[in-house]
Amino acid sequence: MTLHITNGDSTAMTLAELGIDALAWRDALHEGPVVPGGRALRAQAMGATEAEFEARDRVLDEHDGPLELWFEADLYDQLQLVEILARRPDLEPITLRQVGEHVGIAHFGGLGELTSEQLAALPTITLTSGARDLARRAWLALTAPEPHDLTELPDSTELRFVREAFIRLAQEHPWRRDGLALSERRLLAAAPGTRVELFRRAWRQEIRPFMGDTFAFRALERLAPLLDPGDDGVLRRTALGDRVLDGKATFITDRWVGGVHVDSRVLWRWDDARERLV
Repeated sequence: MTLHITNGDSTAMTLAELGIDALAWRDALHEGPVVPGGRALRAQAMGATEAEFEARDRVLDEHDGPLELWFEADLYDQLQLVEILARRPDLEPITLRQVGEHVGIAHFGGLGELTSEQLAALPTITLTSGARDLARRAWLALTAPEPHDLTELPDSTELRFVREAFIRLAQEHPWRRDGLALSERRLLAAAPGTRVELFRRAWRQEIRPFMGDTFAFRALERLAPLLDPGDDGVLRRTALGDRVLDGKATFITDRWVGGVHVDSRVLWRWDDARERLV
């Protein structure tokens, strides 16, 4: 029997209309620590229980048969994709249905926007050993305590969105000019506005949106010294916020990017001029 895995409950519900009982992976790996043996940390970061993660993992770990993966091009999905492939590269065959855009949908947001008929029409590719090796290499880069391999992944005709996604992940490390992650800067630049308005404006800046409102609100909490909430619920930049946004001051938040604990002591920076971590 084929095991179907997809990015979340919305797509799983649509696949159910096709008679497919899909496992929703349910993990935003761009947020919180992603370290070897860190299941409890992942559960905590996602507001879930370790038992929930164990039950999900057990389905994949005990499966012996074909595997079909349903994913899209954004960072959220590509990190899930490489984790699954790195965990079970031995399964045969492994087929992939993935999409980065769709006819008739401007600023495509993901598989959850598609009907069951549109999902069924997505093309299928069978992954080779080369794609599985790339997934393992990408997973090791994500979970490593140093981030230098994030931008060293090659292009792939099979996993064609992995390299792009990992470069976007690298941009979540502090930038040389102000210490902010790219998502943090976009939220800060979107002020003034309510939390929801800042999230929506920053979301629209992403070529492939990947961050939901929950994690955007967490980022805004980290940026609290740069934003004044006011009595009306409108967030406005403080004087320090303006200085940081202008590149005249540095502000580094305490957070995780994969296996790297980011704080003011971390030496790695994203160099926008060279488009790489230095």
